[in-house]
Amino acid sequence: MKIPIIVGIIALVLILGYGMYVTEFLTYLGNNPTTCNNCHVMDAVYEGWYHAGHQDWAVCGDCHTPHAFIPKYVVKALSGFRHVSAFTLGHIPDAIRPRESSLKIIQDNCIRCHSETVANILSGPMDNEVTFDRNCFDCHRSVSHGERGISLLPYQHKEEESK
Repeated sequence: MKIPIIVGIIALVLILGYGMYVTEFLTYLGNNPTTCNNCHVMDAVYEGWYHAGHQDWAVCGDCHTPHAFIPKYVVKALSGFRHVSAFTLGHIPDAIRPRESSLKIIQDNCIRCHSETVANILSGPMDNEVTFDRNCFDCHRSVSHGERGISLLPYQHKEEESK
């Protein structure tokens, strides 16, 4: 009775190990942007980043994942599961858009890196019409992924998408 269970566990470990080896699983634990570009649907996003202002300063994970160790790998695991599921089942969206939770992470990382600039803006003279209900990348999108029109998947505001 114990032998089949042990053989099954060993077979499962070998299959998982082989799967991790052929998919180069460990590369997904790092921060190399070319890893994010392994999927052809990310070509335009990668190209936009590569030719934009942040290329010298930040890689994908700097903006798209939390910086604390455990939350970073939780987000990577959940994103990886969604990506693998989408590709395996063929449910790849035409336009890749971040989820609400991702938008918050990106915004938090903008503020984390640019905290001095944000502090200067907040301490300066304010126009009564200025509101902070928008994300940094609503106005500064070209900084991270290039100008609109360069990318094959241009960013659109939610208002534009609903039309």
